[in-house]
Amino acid sequence: MTDPIALRNRFAMVKGAWDEHLRGVPFPALGEGTAEQKIERLELALVDEMHRRATPETAEQAADAMWSLVHARPDTDPVKQRVTQHHEELARLSARRI
Repeated sequence: MTDPIALRNRFAMVKGAWDEHLRGVPFPALGEGTAEQKIERLELALVDEMHRRATPETAEQAADAMWSLVHARPDTDPVKQRVTQHHEELARLSARRI
């Protein structure tokens, strides 16, 4: 079981990132599960939506914001794995503007 303080910190980070990067977009329904599962689904929704909205001009900023959520997590973390996938695509997207 994950530490409640760590979960609270993860929620605060994802809420802040959501408010900053997806202002006006409502949180998705998180469904059933533990607090950790719900926070993970919210994190995945955040990085997926940021990736979807990225343009060649905003791709680098989106990648940096995503990385700030997961940089200290182990490579086995599902959200970090998704961010890594998005990073590769965002790098290609960012290269298009050159």
